[in-house]
Amino acid sequence: MIVFDLSCSKGHRFEGWFGSSDDFAGQKADGLLECPTCGCDNVGKAPMAPSVPAKGNARAEAGDEAQQMATGDMPSAVRKALEGLAKAQAKALENSTWVGDRFAEKAREMHYGEVDEAPIHGRTTRDEAEELSAEGIAVAPLLVPVAPPDELN
Repeated sequence: MIVFDLSCSKGHRFEGWFGSSDDFAGQKADGLLECPTCGCDNVGKAPMAPSVPAKGNARAEAGDEAQQMATGDMPSAVRKALEGLAKAQAKALENSTWVGDRFAEKAREMHYGEVDEAPIHGRTTRDEAEELSAEGIAVAPLLVPVAPPDELN
């Protein structure tokens, strides 16, 4: 399918869907196209602005937040906030032990006095985290993803 922006001789713009460019040309030649607004059968392709992506190595100018978002770049204020958040989280985890998939188990052991309390971080499911919270065990998600130590270079 191909979509064309169309317009009638009275200036109404609309879009039309066709199987191919030849399909559009055939329908136009057979007089099958008409404006949905006024019924005019003098219909043709309207000028269209091409969608040209930015070069991969091009950067949006500072301050052009909309362009940055359109090209996938993050606005500088958001980038700075996330960098600050990542640094704060890294600092908080400096004295924390990675317990991997055994997070819920280790948190329960500490909560119920089976082992000494210590800062830990690891993985758990949302359901398991909600169960821990329901048991009165304080848990919080990490806002910035953390790579397990065995997966670091």
